[in-house]
Amino acid sequence: MSHKRSGLLPGLITGLIAALICAAALGAAVLFQTRLPAAVAGFGNGYPLSVASSLVIALLVALAMGAVRPRSVVLVPIAAVYAGGAVAAGQVVGSSIMIGTALRTPPAERGPADLSDVTLDNFTAGLPYAPSLYKDPLSETWAAWLYIAVAALAALALLALRVIRIRRRQRVEQPETAGQPEGEPEYRAPFEPLQAPTPKPTADLFTPRGPAKDQPPAAS
Repeated sequence: MSHKRSGLLPGLITGLIAALICAAALGAAVLFQTRLPAAVAGFGNGYPLSVASSLVIALLVALAMGAVRPRSVVLVPIAAVYAGGAVAAGQVVGSSIMIGTALRTPPAERGPADLSDVTLDNFTAGLPYAPSLYKDPLSETWAAWLYIAVAALAALALLALRVIRIRRRQRVEQPETAGQPEGEPEYRAPFEPLQAPTPKPTADLFTPRGPAKDQPPAAS
């Protein structure tokens, strides 16, 4: 029945789609970060903006997976993986294109990033250098790991609350459904075949009634 579905498969699909979209959006934000106002990009060394981006990604992933009314607790850690993976993928994709563009463009021709820089050649050229965001010592890469952790933990908490609310609501609705009396079964004698009840004929105003059997004949 529909109310007993766990929502596992729809949650996996919608969460994956949301994670891919968020990764692409974050990659674009990393690539075009130089186009942001200096007051916004430089506020707090960019940490508040990056943390806010991680929270937005976690919210979108949790909303996408929670929209299918999930009941399976398996989706809770998967939401954390999706959100954290979206942040990591977005950082790697954006950094790869940005580094590849810088490597393949002469210094005199370098400028702010634009859509023409989003090419497969730039991505493949910068991809070997992008994982250094996570390979370097933690004292240098703690910010990148922090953004991933924020997204993962936020998505885990949001979807866990959603699953708990749905499971609690279902537990409340089940006793009400179970307490409803069912129709009494029709009595049937042993070995009597089950037959549909014979409908009683209804009186019709235009149907002539037969003479009563006990009525005496009329006198001539």
